[in-house]
Amino acid sequence: MSPVRVSRIFVHPLKSCRGISVDHARFTPEGLEFDRMWCLMGPDGTIITAREAPKMILITTEILEDASQPHDGVLSVTFPSDSHCEAFKLPLRPTQELLAKWEHVAKVSMDELPFGDGYVCKAISGSRSPSAILSDYLEQPVQLVYKGPQIRTCEPTSTYANAAPAVFQDCYPVMVLSEESTKAIEEETQNHIGKQGVEERWRTDSIVIQRFRPNIVFEGAGPFAEDNWNKVRIGGGPEITLVSKCLRCLLPNVSPDTGVRDAAVPFKVIMKFRRVDAEHKMKPCVGVNAVPQGEGIVRVGDVVEWE
Repeated sequence: MSPVRVSRIFVHPLKSCRGISVDHARFTPEGLEFDRMWCLMGPDGTIITAREAPKMILITTEILEDASQPHDGVLSVTFPSDSHCEAFKLPLRPTQELLAKWEHVAKVSMDELPFGDGYVCKAISGSRSPSAILSDYLEQPVQLVYKGPQIRTCEPTSTYANAAPAVFQDCYPVMVLSEESTKAIEEETQNHIGKQGVEERWRTDSIVIQRFRPNIVFEGAGPFAEDNWNKVRIGGGPEITLVSKCLRCLLPNVSPDTGVRDAAVPFKVIMKFRRVDAEHKMKPCVGVNAVPQGEGIVRVGDVVEWE
């Protein structure tokens, strides 16, 4: 048998915005470096995601590392050209000195769960504030927030009772998924054309893996192989514990190319054959949540060992 390898790696610096495909990424127990370090927050302190504002998916970020520059480089943020919103750059690794000049928010939350503290980004280099630009784009008041130092711990699962740290990820620090899974979902979709709102276009349209917003994608193990794994080791690095199946909402229905939410795909399809979590029988699952047990680097092409 050919070895199972890492086929793709995705980092999502600004929560719910378009992910970045990278060839390698450093990671810690809190997740991949730069992943979900920023989020958008409404006036009530609640995180806003593409579930409520699908056009967030079309905001593009780019990591520009440069150790010779302040803050080790910048995170570039751009918008669709027809939005007429100006691009801006953020400090890649804001220093404590810079954060001290920003407004500290003691509590950021989502679905009433505390996500720790944060810092509201102020205007940079005399330009309009990023929060003002993002508010114009979404047509609602939002603030751009960088994760603060307060440790956020994830909810324990029936198989993982330890206190896992995280930043602005929905659940756990890392989400893994097999490359072949989207092909299996596409094939299942073919069986439902014309039913429950599944349109004819899905005979030829692809269900891209970016819809599921994974961090680490595996190839060679087969569809949903990670369902049955307890832990993985990638490229000889530290153990990564797989702690729970990833329960799915309607977010994967939002096209990463258009920002439009489909009425049925893939949610209604995966509801048919991916209700595989005995504790959440009415929720479909795609991918598995994971917690790194140390620091390391994952690279595309790394061999994946599992138990």
